Amino acid sequence: MTNDEFSALVSRLEQQAQNNPAGYQFKVLLLALLGNVYLFAVLLLVIALCLGLIAALILFKALVLIKVALFAGFFLWMILKALWVPSVAPAGSPVNAREAPELLAMIDELRRQLGAPRFHHVLITNELNAGVVQLPRLGLFGWPRNYLLIGLPLLKLMTPAQFKAVLAHEFGHLAKGHGRLANWLYCQRQRWEQVLSLLAANAGKGSFLLKPFLNWFVPYFTAYSFPLARANEFEADAIAARLTSPQHAAEALSGVKVASRYLAESYWPGIHRQADELAQPNFAPFQEMNPPAGGPIDLANAENWLAQAMAETTNASDTHPALKDRLHAIGQTPRLALPAAEHAADRLLGQALARITADFDRNWRDNIAPAWEERYQSVQNDRRRLAELDARLAAGEVLNIDDAYQRARLIESSANRPDDALALFRELHAQAPDNALICLTLGARLLTRDDASGCALVEQAMARDENAIISGCELLRDYHWRQENHEAAHAWHQRLIDRQILQQAAAAERDNISLSDKLEPHALDEASLTQLRQALRQIPGLRKAYLFRKPVKHLTHIPCYILGYTASRWYQFHSKKRIAAVLQQIQQTIPFPGETLIINVEGDNYRFGRKMRWKRGARVV
Repeated sequence: MTNDEFSALVSRLEQQAQNNPAGYQFKVLLLALLGNVYLFAVLLLVIALCLGLIAALILFKALVLIKVALFAGFFLWMILKALWVPSVAPAGSPVNAREAPELLAMIDELRRQLGAPRFHHVLITNELNAGVVQLPRLGLFGWPRNYLLIGLPLLKLMTPAQFKAVLAHEFGHLAKGHGRLANWLYCQRQRWEQVLSLLAANAGKGSFLLKPFLNWFVPYFTAYSFPLARANEFEADAIAARLTSPQHAAEALSGVKVASRYLAESYWPGIHRQADELAQPNFAPFQEMNPPAGGPIDLANAENWLAQAMAETTNASDTHPALKDRLHAIGQTPRLALPAAEHAADRLLGQALARITADFDRNWRDNIAPAWEERYQSVQNDRRRLAELDARLAAGEVLNIDDAYQRARLIESSANRPDDALALFRELHAQAPDNALICLTLGARLLTRDDASGCALVEQAMARDENAIISGCELLRDYHWRQENHEAAHAWHQRLIDRQILQQAAAAERDNISLSDKLEPHALDEASLTQLRQALRQIPGLRKAYLFRKPVKHLTHIPCYILGYTASRWYQFHSKKRIAAVLQQIQQTIPFPGETLIINVEGDNYRFGRKMRWKRGARVV
């Protein structure tokens, strides 16, 4: 089912759910039961086969039957292995009532009020999120172990009352009140999606009894349960407003949106930018995440982020309704109430706070150190290169287009002077108006400033260089969406999807070769062929090389070459190590004239060698 088909189906189903809520819920219940009945039928089949084999062995005791039983037993073991879907416990730092009595008391209070199941583990994570994860101990057949995940950033950027509203919302999905059936269906939806993803990663051969059914069932059950899952989000919001207050629920909903944008666009980028100046990270980002009195989030930015969140609309890409709809459902307007440091909800962690924060900061430094050092070295190299280009310019030298383009990019990135860079890109475009890269770069800068003149430049780049089509479509789609020209945005998005599908199909046929593939003459001109031969002859250990052109159905104007090679003399044994060494040398040193598949034609691939050997003009070394 494609995304468009899924969205269209969800739209129709939401209308059905609104017209007849009880009847629709019954229909989804039947669909959920169908999935469970199938699982139990598979299980009963396995049990029946096992019992039948045991009975046959007892009655007949024939040698042939024993062999059949062993074969069937192995087959049944593969099925049972597929039924027992493995699951991995979520990562996080555990807390208990001794370390964090206030937090655990809040959890127990909400759990009792809602009749929610108890949590076997409460884990603190490094994400701005809270959620419930249920992992089945019996594979596909349930008996879940419950995990409550709480993000440390959430605790640091919310008041205790706001955080309690977030918890109440999550617990509302598991409540056993009048919405018990809806919550059960919500959990079923989560479970089936989890089962399908786990089965996709499960290499068990016996899963053939499950995957075809689940590949059909799960997308349809997801679509049919989508309206109920969205209604369940509204119900969970209502529960949060009832157990805390509508004001605190509104503050929590608004605060999560603002905090998410703050961390993604301001806090973390600000820390990462320090890699431009410091060779090693010496920060404690989770320790410093607490807002000081007055708040670290610029109020103008916060209000702008909140306004943007309120402008979003509910769509079929997410069961969570848009912020505007969620606030309207609980009778509230946006409420921005950022906590002071001493009033943040992280104090609920008690004695565990210092340990968890220190662990997260240490893990962050360890994980980011390689990328940090790489960025630092890259920035220093860029600055040296910019200084070199500036010195050449100061000495009166006229830079060529490539060097001038690189200087403009470095002024934009390393010197952080975007306005100066934009002026240079304009000058470059005046000098080389047909250069696709310059058109795309200048067009992108103009579109990010909501300057409509960038559209023509991006379209010109796409027309001159097909490698610019995907990035160009993304730029134009996003620009038109910001301008609320949704029809044009959808048109560019569809062109983007079409191009991605085309490139994926082209890549798929160029990533492999089979004996049935037709091999055509390479058709290289003499100069290119001579250059390739000279380069191949420099590869130590390369004995023979054959070059062909593979016919392709997609992007036919881009040639796909096949290079077959040998690395062994007639008297040598086949050596995978020697073949791999030659392949590495070819990949690293040979400038091929286009996309090229490289294949060794010895050992298991000897039939390819036999096929290539008799093609006239194919041998290049």
